[in-house]
This record gives sequence, C-alpha cells and structure tokens, in this order.
Amino acid sequence: MTKTALITGASRGLGAALAEALAPTHHIVAVAKTTGALEELDDRIQAKGGSATLAPMDVTNQDAMATLCRGIFERWGTLDMWLHAAIHAAPLAPADHIDAKDFAKSVACNVTATATLITFVAPLLGDAGQAVFFDDPNAGQKFYGSYGATKAAQISLARSWQAETQKTGPKVHVVTPPAMPTATRARFYPGENRTNLTQPADAALAVLQQL
Repeated sequence: MTKTALITGASRGLGAALAEALAPTHHIVAVAKTTGALEELDDRIQAKGGSATLAPMDVTNQDAMATLCRGIFERWGTLDMWLHAAIHAAPLAPADHIDAKDFAKSVACNVTATATLITFVAPLLGDAGQAVFFDDPNAGQKFYGSYGATKAAQISLARSWQAETQKTGPKVHVVTPPAMPTATRARFYPGENRTNLTQPADAALAVLQQL
C-alpha cells in the first residue's frame, strides 16, 4: 500500500526539501500557492523516481482545504504524514506600528488555517499517522510582533493537540529546524551572510531523523 505525505507549504524552502526527501518512500501531496514552483518540485520528484499530486491552493481557503482532504480520503482513505510548513512572514515592525492587514494575514495563515487543517487532517491520520509542526525561536524577539505572535499561537495549538493525542494518536511532533537560507529568513535578515546556514535539504533529513 502506498504511503502518503501531505506537505502544506511545499513549493520552496523546508517544505520542498521535505517533499524531495520523502518522495522515495511516500506519494507526496504538495500544497502551495505558487503553481510554477510546485511544477518544478514535481520535476525533481519524478527525476528521483517518485510521484506527487500537486495542489495549487491557498491554505487560508477553508473550502479548498475541505475539497483537498475529501479528495485524499476518496483516493487513499488515509494519510501517513502531514508536515505543515506553510507560513505567512509579515514584515518586521515595532509592536506599536504593526500593519493591520499584515496582522490579519498572519492570523489567517498561521493560526486560523492551522486550526482548520488540524480538524480536517486528523481523521485522515487516524491513530497511526504523524503530524509535524515547525517551531521558530525568533518568536517573541523585537520587531517580530505579527509573525512571532501568530507563530507562537500556531505552536501552542500543535502542542495542545500533541498532549491530547499522546495515548490515542496520531503522533504529533513539534521540531525546531536550524536556520536556513530561505526566502522567509531573507525577509528578516536582508544582506545576511548565508554561507554558515544549513541547506534545506540537510535540515529536512535532520527533521525526518527526529520522527
């Protein structure tokens, strides 16, 4: 029976690296807003002999996520893994200068969509599947108000789910990946020397070894 892995935020960075790392053993359901990047990911997965289903969708669209999860159920019945790498990284700003629209986008993607997806994906994972969330130690630092507050809320949701499912499953993991030269980090650290950062492919392997 084919193992399946749903990756939300799969178009680039850690999400894409996880998709490629899992492709030899799992059929990848790759979700992201950027169609072109998903197609490039699919090419790399196929080059390694793997297969993927591309879902160019916005995780904040509840109807789209419901359709996606219903499609997964109808095709495979279950999911083996869900790795949630989707994030909205609002621009850095002092707490008293947070832009209302940026904050609303952060809440919608980082908090509301996560809560919605947990509700939709949990039945697919059952008691044997695994869900993976990614913590960020930058939450709570100066100028990280929109991103940090909503990222912390996302991880709080994940940790509550983790505590609730310890005896029943699914297995919920919260991991902290190393600093990587991603587009998200570039927004927070423009001009940073990236030579000492961990490449997403190496970070993905380290994450999977922790599961």
